[in-house]
Amino acid sequence: MSFKFGLEVLLQDKKMLAGLKKQRVGLICHPASVDENLHHSLDLLVKKINLTSAFGPQHGVKGEKQDNMIESETFLHPIYRIPIYSLYGEVRRPTPEMLNSTDVLIFDLQDLGCRIYTFVTTLLYVMEECSRLKKALIVLDRPNPIGRNIEGFSLRPGWESFVGAAKLPMRHGLTVGELALFFKDEFGLELNLQIIKMKNYHPNKKTGYGWPTERAWVNPSPNAQTLNMARAYPGTVLIEGTTLSEGRGTTRALEQVGASDLDFSKILSLMQKKSPQWLRGAGIRECFFEPTFHKHEKKLCHGFQLHTDSHQYVPERSKPFRVIALMLKCIRELYPEYPIYRDFAYEYTVGKLAFDVINGGPDLRNWIEDQSKKISDLDVLLKKDETAWLKKRAKYLLYR
Repeated sequence: MSFKFGLEVLLQDKKMLAGLKKQRVGLICHPASVDENLHHSLDLLVKKINLTSAFGPQHGVKGEKQDNMIESETFLHPIYRIPIYSLYGEVRRPTPEMLNSTDVLIFDLQDLGCRIYTFVTTLLYVMEECSRLKKALIVLDRPNPIGRNIEGFSLRPGWESFVGAAKLPMRHGLTVGELALFFKDEFGLELNLQIIKMKNYHPNKKTGYGWPTERAWVNPSPNAQTLNMARAYPGTVLIEGTTLSEGRGTTRALEQVGASDLDFSKILSLMQKKSPQWLRGAGIRECFFEPTFHKHEKKLCHGFQLHTDSHQYVPERSKPFRVIALMLKCIRELYPEYPIYRDFAYEYTVGKLAFDVINGGPDLRNWIEDQSKKISDLDVLLKKDETAWLKKRAKYLLYR
């Protein structure tokens, strides 16, 4: 039995397509909204249903916006002559004016399986507006490319933001369809919600462990360039809130981390000494890189790259969040005065340290900065949140 995206399941459902021809439909999509032949959902659906508008999330419908906090504009599609509304410009959620021409919204975004990836928040915001304005929502399910594994702190109350909309751990282990079911319950939404499930999806199957490897990887955002990046991202994304480089400006953004003013041979040695068990789930390769733009621009950086693309990758042992936490703890020990944290308004959140916004609270930073705290102390804190989420999410799993 072959695997099928939710999009492909919908396209084979003649009865449902006939019903959507009689309604006004809006589509939320981006570059990775494709079928097995790499045809885009906008091009496919406009021929089958009454598509009256489309919506683009962060980085745009075309995925053209390279960095964070680069906004997109609303425009008229040059061929289909329908409005393409931006959900990452003047607004972050669809407005009543945008939804005036729709009865039903279809959500078809590829997620990375990480709380901070903003398409998760866009899903929630769309659900809330559909509930408020009595619009139906259809979620075309897509794989969680990093599978069922759970890792990281859950979002703390009061730390909600565009990169943290709900009480999820950093790595949540749900598909977008499953997330929609969770959001509906968690936020008490009265919503006409339908999930178009994938067919023959096995999130624990080798070698993809969440991603069906017979399918091409299309960047859902400009720096999500590989499956390896997706697997490293729940850890490497933390570096966006630091003065270190997360590899932006190189061909391996968010797969490698480093700095131009740190000795990573010392850092890696201390990491291996302090917590070798956290380093066993993936390959860690010492490397050098020179960003052409962004932090440490045109400076030689020393660091390491995470590899989940070899025999060293063991999904249940892979702990990217813990690896980066350990790295920062070792940097603080070796370089007590090093300015780790970058002070700026991350994703428009003011008055809070960017590192804490990304982490969903100050717990990780407090552990890094407290010299009395040990590796085991962080493990205890994380396992408490991870165990609680494992139990809570069980009722939302559509694929077992």
